[in-house]
Amino acid sequence: MLIIKILLVALVQLLLGDFLSTFVYHVPEHIFGKFHAIVHHSKNRSFIHYAVLTKNPLVLLDGFAGAFPYLMFVPWFWQISPLGTILGLVLGEFHVIWRHVSVMEWKTPETLERLCNFLCITTPEKHWLHHQDATVAYGDIFTFYDQPAQAWYRFLMSVKKKYKLSRQKSS
Repeated sequence: MLIIKILLVALVQLLLGDFLSTFVYHVPEHIFGKFHAIVHHSKNRSFIHYAVLTKNPLVLLDGFAGAFPYLMFVPWFWQISPLGTILGLVLGEFHVIWRHVSVMEWKTPETLERLCNFLCITTPEKHWLHHQDATVAYGDIFTFYDQPAQAWYRFLMSVKKKYKLSRQKSS
């Protein structure tokens, strides 16, 4: 029972964190914000450069904004399973690093890629598609968030366009 509790807490933490990070932060930031695109989507930027070596404080802000949805549930999950909470955070951080290795021309082994596809886990190659085209391949950890996130992207873009049109008409 203890193992099941640990695994379930880690899984729920990753599911909730990825959902909120995608729909509350990541997609809206692409529509209404600027700094995520600046620090994360430059074509020649590597993960090591922007996450580790840069001295740009926006990188820390972007990282915190992306991590906050995973961290906000820690007090509740900790009461259920401290080990599950730690496991969820470690797996989430591992995935952040792993999904950015594609810039080093690393290729996911075919067996691991098949397993990730079966489990709907984002591979570095799928995440790299998002770096190349910010309108696709959403879901930092889980690929099943991509289609709803693209619909959310289109909806928010239409809201932004309507807002701009209404401002132009009133000026």
